[in-house]
Amino acid sequence: MVSSITRTQGGIQKGLTAAENIESNSERNLIVLPKNPLFGTDGIRGKVGDLLNAPLALQVGFWAGIVLRSHAANPGPVILGQDSRNSSDMLAMALSAGLTAAGVEVWHLGLCPTPCVAYLTSVSDAIGGVMISASHNPPEDNGIKVFGGNGAKLPLALQAEIEAGLRGNMSAVANVSHCGRHYSRKELIGDYSEALKQPLQSVVNLQGMKIVLDLAWGAAVGLAPAVFTEMGAEVICLHNQADGDRINVNCGSTHLEFLQAAVQEHNADVGFAFDGDADRVLAVDSKGRQVNGDYILYLWGRHLQQKQQLPENLIVSTVMANLGFEKAWQQIGGQLIRTAVGDQYVQAEMLRHGGMLGGEQSGHILCRHYGITGDGLLTALHIAALIKEAGISLHDMVDQSFQTYPQILRNVRVLDRDRRLAWKDCEPLQKAIAQAEAAMGDAGRILVRVSGTEPVIRVMVEAANAELTNHWTNELVSQVQQHLG
Repeated sequence: MVSSITRTQGGIQKGLTAAENIESNSERNLIVLPKNPLFGTDGIRGKVGDLLNAPLALQVGFWAGIVLRSHAANPGPVILGQDSRNSSDMLAMALSAGLTAAGVEVWHLGLCPTPCVAYLTSVSDAIGGVMISASHNPPEDNGIKVFGGNGAKLPLALQAEIEAGLRGNMSAVANVSHCGRHYSRKELIGDYSEALKQPLQSVVNLQGMKIVLDLAWGAAVGLAPAVFTEMGAEVICLHNQADGDRINVNCGSTHLEFLQAAVQEHNADVGFAFDGDADRVLAVDSKGRQVNGDYILYLWGRHLQQKQQLPENLIVSTVMANLGFEKAWQQIGGQLIRTAVGDQYVQAEMLRHGGMLGGEQSGHILCRHYGITGDGLLTALHIAALIKEAGISLHDMVDQSFQTYPQILRNVRVLDRDRRLAWKDCEPLQKAIAQAEAAMGDAGRILVRVSGTEPVIRVMVEAANAELTNHWTNELVSQVQQHLG
């Protein structure tokens, strides 16, 4: 057994294994966990230094290792990746320490997109993957995403097992008599790059296209420009250095202004904006107009439909999908299934119904013909190829597709976690929602929900009439601010 030293309330205790030390620390509550579940819609996420710190990451690594090992048919590594945030190195080291203490070998990729971890996990002997990123969140946040051995987001039941271990409700189910090893495996990122290009290279190239990429100072800064260049495009890059101080700050998929200006300035065919970990993408057409996930799903869906590659003409999206998109898709023989917000719910519904295309308005797009998880870079490549193959501009494609209903989404900060999660118990807000729904009837819809990734309550109002949309958005936001904010 591997001997180690651990701190106890009475001093230093010697002679325990690394696994016993970590389990012992958890039992002594050296980390303070909230009452509510740790895992949200996209893993564990929060402000670094508060809940999310090295002691928690160490414990998450250990219990993730224990759970992944216990459900694996054969031993294998865990693939670990990270985005460019300043805290990602610290969390990577802590997670790796926990995983190796659980007897798991770690393959550390370093800086890479989230879907790179998912892909490499799915095609290797890995028993799971872990990505350190807070996606589109600001630099001071970070997160831990865990994948199963198939590369998909870890099932809720296994997340619950990890959390049970963190809360001291599960003993180490395996006798960890040895430590795992940590290896740097940056070269594996090249395998992901080749997998992105391979399906398209024999069909179409991007020669003659001018494409602007906004990399958001994040995980795709090295990979995305190289892939598009190798596919033949002329590439212009924005925010294309790994910068943990500026990741997502006024750039990327949540702030399109620089991309819109650059596309018009350079007379480019299209622009693509990624978030910090490149699992989502939004496009900008040649006129500088935003092309969101609804349009991407419609255009890609129609392309697959025409090639008879879309079973049941099905697209899976979320409750955020615009009514204009839904009606237009139905008019060309398609069906749309809506899920709760979160790509894990979209993916689950796709698997349940045999769907091959799904995603979110925010730019998480999943196409099971080519990938196993939301992948911004994969989506951008295929949309660029679609434009080239069609021989018409993205601007004209969008004009010929559908008109969106006026939709407003407002985020209201509610820092108190308990009040935020209990918003359904706020009587004045519930009365206002009922009044709005009665006033709009079939001409609109309302969605109020707690974000799974940020300390906000999201208020969405959509109606055929812009005046109604504005009025009820302002009214509901006011109620949230007054009674919860």
